Parts: sequence; C-alpha cells; structure tokens
Amino acid sequence: MTNILIPYYSAYGHIYEMAKAVAEGASRVEGVEVRLVRIPEFDFLKEKMMSQPFYVQAHEAQSHIPEATHADLSWADGIIWGIPSRYGSMPAQVKQFLDSASWLWMKGDLEGKATAVFTSSGSIHGGQEATILTSFVPLMHFGMIFVGLPYAENPEQLTADGIGGSPYSASTVAGPDGTKTPDPRELTMAARLGTRVAKVSQPLQSLK
Repeated sequence: MTNILIPYYSAYGHIYEMAKAVAEGASRVEGVEVRLVRIPEFDFLKEKMMSQPFYVQAHEAQSHIPEATHADLSWADGIIWGIPSRYGSMPAQVKQFLDSASWLWMKGDLEGKATAVFTSSGSIHGGQEATILTSFVPLMHFGMIFVGLPYAENPEQLTADGIGGSPYSASTVAGPDGTKTPDPRELTMAARLGTRVAKVSQPLQSLK
C-alpha cells in the first residue's frame, strides 16, 4: 500500500472541505490508503473565538477528525498539506507543528516523499500563491519533493472568474467575510491534486 496523509488546519471550514476533496481524489488511485488528520487549534485562540458562531460550527463539524501527530508523518509516503493563508504564509498552528517535528528532519524521515499544499484566502489577491510558495521552503528543508497542479490537467485555471487554483496548487476563495463555500471547480482541482500526489508517491516509494 501507498500511504497518503492529508494534515490540515481549518479555522472556518474552507480548508476542511477542500481536504475532503483531496482525500477523495487520492483514494481513486488503486493501492492507496488515505489518512485525514487535523492540526489542532491553539487553546487560547479557541477560547477567544467561542463567541463566533461560524468558527464554532466549523470546529464542531471537524471534531471527529483525529489530531495530526508526528507518527502520521512517518507513516506517510506522500503528504498533502491543507494550509490557509495568513498574510501570504502559513498560520502559526501549522508552523508550530512543523517546527516541533525537527527530530524527523534530523533523521531525514521525510526525505524523498511527495508533497503538495492546498490553501484558501479571503480574496483572489489574498495571498494564495504566496502561501503555497512560502510553504514550499520548509518542506524542501525536510527533503520533500513538491508536486504542482499543471494547466493541462486543470482547464479550470484558465478563467477570469474569481475562483482559486494555480499551477502551484489547488485553492479556494473564502470571501471577505468567510461565508463563501468552495466552488465545485475548486473542489475538482483539489481532488485532482490528491490523485496526482498519490500517483507520484507510488514510484517514489519504490526508490526508498
């Protein structure tokens, strides 16, 4: 079996919806086992946000998803990260999870594994591409092999509509107030990303 891990952080549910599409796409590949895990929220932030109904509903909807562990990273042959945009880079919750995995870096445990990032932002100019590209840097330090989302497989990218998606990866536009849900085209591209990483992971697995 080829193990595909999808660790994600989602404060308002948009990345969670994309993560489910990514998981569905990866599961289409024969001989693949998919594991969906969530990077936990900071306790202090959870307390501050309990007055926000949209935030509370999103977290309740994800409560059945197990929290991500470093053991999950070791288990995986390919890792597809769900990382929302925070000022053009990854949020602190994801950065802390990666920073605390330094012992895996020291062992080279993630080297040679296929990886990709999917993201979200409030607007089409809200840092989607910057978040993917800046997230690429620490993943390269771990020795992972980045997988993009090419135009030929994703004609949805060739549009003037206000949707996510780029040759760097799948993404979604949450809207300025966070009330938008992922467009079907965004979910389609997310699923294709899952399929692509799963397919790339299989031959890489045999090289270890």
